[in-house]
Amino acid sequence: MNAKRKILITGGAGNIGSALTKHLLMQEDNFVVVVDDLSTGFLYKLPESGHPRFKFVKADVNQLSEIAPVFYSFNFDYVFHFAALVGVKRTQENPVAVLNDIEGIKNILNLSKTSTVKHVYYASSSEVYGEPVELPQNEYRTPLNSRVPYAVVKNIGECFFRSYHQEFGLPYTIFRFFNTYGPGQSTDFVVARFLAAALRNAPITLYGDGLQTRTFTYIDDNIEVIGKIFEQGLIINDVINLGNDELCTVKALAELVIQLSASSSPIVHLDPLKEGDMTRRQPDNAKMKAILNKPLISVEEGIKRMMQSELFLKSIGIK
Repeated sequence: MNAKRKILITGGAGNIGSALTKHLLMQEDNFVVVVDDLSTGFLYKLPESGHPRFKFVKADVNQLSEIAPVFYSFNFDYVFHFAALVGVKRTQENPVAVLNDIEGIKNILNLSKTSTVKHVYYASSSEVYGEPVELPQNEYRTPLNSRVPYAVVKNIGECFFRSYHQEFGLPYTIFRFFNTYGPGQSTDFVVARFLAAALRNAPITLYGDGLQTRTFTYIDDNIEVIGKIFEQGLIINDVINLGNDELCTVKALAELVIQLSASSSPIVHLDPLKEGDMTRRQPDNAKMKAILNKPLISVEEGIKRMMQSELFLKSIGIK
């Protein structure tokens, strides 16, 4: 192993983690270890096991006995903590399991501060903002006011990362992701779910009237920004919104998916979710735009790329 940098990605078999893994492996200086318990991640998203600068370890970061040996074995330089229980329906139905993710945050930080780790990166979420009091949602002005367990845990996680820097000098970067979609996204999430249904001409279901506004960010934009932050040492001991700022209702998204896929899928309205389905969400993404320094990929273009992706088509059993 001649790589100069040893990098851990927890939750690396998920949508963003797997894309980041492939991106980092493009540089020969990087050796990447992915840890995932495969509860929501999938091995098919990751590089082949024979890759000389890649290692997969099945482990639960919430269990210190499982994650500690990984740290002791590799002496990491950098850690991306992306592991979490995800998906609106899953997190609402398993609130205690969501709260257990706090243990994983503590494990990662305690192991990092007493080892060779130089910097930790944390995947937070737009969910921390809750129902917005302003749009766009700014990293510093907008209160973090959601009370659903997933958002509360992300908020607590951010607090842990800041506190470990304050007390132990461990540098951190916090990513607040806004609806990232792409070929590696599972059908737990809205774009992949709508597209999978449309390609089968199956009903597309919306919660409520579908007039909730969202912004949808294609994975390539987020990964390019994360890569630049990592390589150039940006956003140190700070937070950044990672998301498109182009507003779209969920209903308009469904209609666009149907149009682009030439589908005959009907749109079916379900009862609104009891909680956690915010009516509006839009990031202030000035920091992201400055780093990316080019236009973000449109939702229309992103959906077209997903339809042409062998990874996505195989994941939904079409190819």
